[in-house]
Amino acid sequence: MAASALEAGATIKIKGVTTFYHHAGSGKPVVMVHGSGPGVSAWANWRLILPEVSQHFAAYAPDIIGFGKTERPATCAFTHDDRVNHLIHFIESISQSPVLMIGNSMGGALTLAVADRRPDLVEKMVLMGSVGVSFPITQGLSEVWAYKPSVETMRRLIDLFAYNKALVTDELAQLRYQASIQPGYQESYEKAFPQPLQQHIEGMGIPEERIKKIQTPALVIHGREDPIIPLEVGLRIYKLLPNANMHIFGHCGHWTQIEKTADFNALVLRFFQS
Repeated sequence: MAASALEAGATIKIKGVTTFYHHAGSGKPVVMVHGSGPGVSAWANWRLILPEVSQHFAAYAPDIIGFGKTERPATCAFTHDDRVNHLIHFIESISQSPVLMIGNSMGGALTLAVADRRPDLVEKMVLMGSVGVSFPITQGLSEVWAYKPSVETMRRLIDLFAYNKALVTDELAQLRYQASIQPGYQESYEKAFPQPLQQHIEGMGIPEERIKKIQTPALVIHGREDPIIPLEVGLRIYKLLPNANMHIFGHCGHWTQIEKTADFNALVLRFFQS
C-alpha cells in the first residue's frame, strides 16, 4: 500500500465511537498503540514502523480515544480505563484470535493493562519506553502532560524526546503544534491529564504482584537516555514480567522507534516471528 493511502486511514465504530485507524498487510494482526504527547496520533508514532511490519503481518494502528482523529464524545472523561476499554473493544472488533501488540509509553501501559485484564487477547507484546509501574513523575513528562499550545513549547517538548537533535526540526514542531490545536484536541488533552499529574502515573500503574502473574511473552525496549520515562522504569517492568527479554538502545531517548528505526523493526519482527 502506498504511504499516502496508509496515512489516509479508515474508521470503525467501537461501542458507538467513530475510531480512526491505519491498516495494511495481511496475516496475524499486530496492534500498535501510541503514546500520550500533545498532537500525537497513531501515524505520528508509527509512520516509520507500519510499512515494514505490514510486509509480514496485518498491521493496525488506532487513534486511542482522546487522541488523533478518533471521535471525542462529550460525555467521555478520557481516563485510563476509558482508553483501556476502547483498546480492548478495538482488538475484539478487528480479530477473532489473540493479537501481537506494540505499546509506546502510555501505549505500553495500555498494552500491559490489556495483557493483565484480558490475557486471551494478547499473544505477545512489545513495551517501548513504557509506563506501567509507579514512579515519581519526571520533569519531562510533567511538561508533556501540562502542555499549553504554542510553537515554542512544542519545540521544547520534542527536543526532550530525541537524543539525536538532528531529528528535531522547526517543521516537525510546527506540524505537531498544528495537530495539537485542531478543534477539541487540547480540550480533551487537558481533560485526560488534569493536575496533580502524579495521579496519572499511579492510575496507569499495575500492582507489582499482578504484573508478576502476566504470562504473555514480552520484549521490553528502552532508550538509555530517555528523559521522559526513565530507564529504571523499563528495567523494573522487565524484571517483574516472568516471560520477558529486554533491549536497551544507547545514545537514544524516548523515541526508540524513530531514532533507531531499522534496529527497532528488526528486533520486533524477530520477536514476533520466533
